[in-house]
Parts: sequence; C-alpha cells; structure tokens
Amino acid sequence: MPISENLRGIVFMNLSMGAFTINDAFMKSLTQTLPLFQSIALRGVIAVAGLTLLAAATGAFRRRLSRRDAVLISLRSLADMVATVLFLTALLHMNLGNLSAILQALPLAITLAAAVVYGDRIGWRRMTAILVGLIGVLIIIRPGTEGFDRWALLGVGSVLCVVVRDLAVRPLQGQVPSAMVALGAALAVSAMGWIGTATQGWQPLSGLQAAKVLGAGMFLIVGYLTSVMAMRHGDIGLVAPFRYTSLLWAIGLGFAVFGNLPDGWTVVGAVIVVGAGIFTLLRERALRRQAEAAISSTKSQRSL
Repeated sequence: MPISENLRGIVFMNLSMGAFTINDAFMKSLTQTLPLFQSIALRGVIAVAGLTLLAAATGAFRRRLSRRDAVLISLRSLADMVATVLFLTALLHMNLGNLSAILQALPLAITLAAAVVYGDRIGWRRMTAILVGLIGVLIIIRPGTEGFDRWALLGVGSVLCVVVRDLAVRPLQGQVPSAMVALGAALAVSAMGWIGTATQGWQPLSGLQAAKVLGAGMFLIVGYLTSVMAMRHGDIGLVAPFRYTSLLWAIGLGFAVFGNLPDGWTVVGAVIVVGAGIFTLLRERALRRQAEAAISSTKSQRSL
C-alpha cells in the first residue's frame, strides 16, 4: 500500500526532530568531558564535510549569489553561530527536557517577529495563543522563584537568535539552494569553534569521545536532510505541528541517557507552550485554505 504524501512528511518530520535531539544528547554528553569549543569545532568538521558533499551533488556551487543574498546568508550564519553557543552552554548545565521545553516557544516567537518585521497580519486568536505561550515559557523559567535556573535565560537567548536566523532566510531569492544556506551556517559555527579553542585549550580525544563527535555530526546531517524532506512532502500546515515531537524525544533521551526528567511546573509550562503553538499552526493552515478557496472562487467566476 503506497504511503500518502502527508504521512511521508510526518514521518520525515519525526525523524528530523529525533535526529536533532540525538545530536543534542551526544553534545551534552561530550561537553561533560571535552571543552565546549573543541566539541563544536570537531562536530563542525563532520557537518561541513557532509553538507559540502550534498551541495556539490545538488549543483549548489554552480549558483552565483547576489550581494544581497550573500549578506542575508551571512546574517543568518552569524545568528546561527550565536544561537549554537548559547544553546550548548545552556545544555551543558540544564536537563535536556527542560531546555527543549523552552525551545518549543520558537514557532510562536517567529510568528510574532514576522508580524513586527514583515507586517504579517495576526488576528486576535493567534495573538492570544502567542501570549498564552509566552506565559507557558515564564512558568518553565519561573523567574524570581527558588526553581529559577539562570541558564534558562541562555535558552531564551538561543530562541531569539534562531528567530533572527529564520527571518533572515525569508527575503532570499527562491533560486538560492538550501544546501548552500545550511553550509554557510555550518562553516560559521565550525570556524567559531576553532577560534574558541584558542581560549579554552585543546585536549586529546579518547575513543569514546571521538565516537560521540562522529555521532553528533552524523545525526546533525540526518536532521538537516530529513527536515528539508519533511517540508517538501504533504501539507506544511499538517506536517509542521509534528516539530513538537522534539520535546518527547528530549524527555525520553534525557531520562534514558542522563536519568533526568522535567519537574511538574516545567511539564505544565511545556503543555501550555505546545498547545498554543499547535493552535497557531492550525489557525494559519485554516486561514491559508480560506485564502486559497477565495482565490479559486474568484478565478471560477471570472471564467464564467
């Protein structure tokens, strides 16, 4: 029985979230015994090599970038570089599930930022969902209480940097290959890692550490490839909400590998954030279908 395009997209999205989270677990484990910047640099070698081969295989290097596109890719790469440092520093000190719960606010933050930067219209329903989601983030972080974790602020900073990263892609010309965009970010992050080793130093790798570096790099590449595949199959409005399965992956791996589980307040906040995000995505899907139906109806009337 053939698999539908929607189901194919959902499967790829789940695989993507799993691959990215496994990469995070490898990096969290690795940075317990290896300097952060050395870990980033070594993983970057694998990611850059894989993405370079992908770009060459897809003919991405034959595409000449305009100055405007080059600036946008540079901005995206810079934002990705800062986001990586903030995220991995927070991950070094936080439970995987807790940090992942904060990251679930990303779709809400992107929707709000797109309205501010690009003038996207947001109705009262989606704005209410965004505000509710932000309340969920505050419940997770719990500023001013005994449960407050200052490292969570780095997680929030990482989310803000990813918002800049994703918004920078939007004005890119459609002909710019995705592999080229991803490779630019990988090069920037890897270069930052190698520069950072000058301050943190370098230590010899054990066989286990080398295996973790290899695992992190390979799963990072798999995550990128499957995320692209997910967006090219099925209805994006149906596939996109499955991004939230990353929280389930993070909680499961956090318990299986590190023996950690989010506390009750973090779970409550995560449920609120995820619920608000799913509502926002489904609302955007409904509005898009209404707009498409209106355009189709107009064209039909003109043809009569």
